[in-house]
Amino acid sequence: MANIKSASKRVLLTQKATARNKAAKSLMKTNIKKFDAAMPKGDQKATEAAYRIAVKTIDRASSKGLIHKNKASRRKSALTRKLNSLQVN
Repeated sequence: MANIKSASKRVLLTQKATARNKAAKSLMKTNIKKFDAAMPKGDQKATEAAYRIAVKTIDRASSKGLIHKNKASRRKSALTRKLNSLQVN
């Protein structure tokens, strides 16, 4: 444990930031899983709504620095490919 008061304050701030970042990443992963779950059902509107929400949370995580911009782009591209494959069939 830190001996200096400012260092102990920084520990508390780091814990708060870590919890916030973990919650945001978890939300992103949950929204991606919701999109994946909506895919096999074949409901076009529900799938597109889940897609928009998932892309929005990926963009938000990328802008806050939780994931790298290339990883965000890769994830969005994969989701778009899945959505387009549903529309073709």
